[in-house]
Amino acid sequence: MALEAIQTVTQAEAKAKADREAAVAQTKQRLAEAQREAKQIVEQARQQAREEARQMMAQAEEKAAQATKAELEQAGQDCETLKRNARGRLEEAAQLIVGRVVER
Repeated sequence: MALEAIQTVTQAEAKAKADREAAVAQTKQRLAEAQREAKQIVEQARQQAREEARQMMAQAEEKAAQATKAELEQAGQDCETLKRNARGRLEEAAQLIVGRVVER
């Protein structure tokens, strides 16, 4: 009977050891899976952030191009106005110069 008790205890200890080892292996596997999932989530977040940044840059570039175009158009209009004003005063300036030259 003592031998049976020792065998029962030995078997129980072996089963407990096997259960602990299985639990450790399962825990390691779950940890590895969780780490893989975390890395995947981080990479997805990085990709999403890169895409959002790319879109924001594209929008900013488009706005800058529109603002530049508007400024160039306004500058062109201002130049045309200045040219018209200058042409309108060209005859007056010529007469003033001729008048001064004749007076001398």
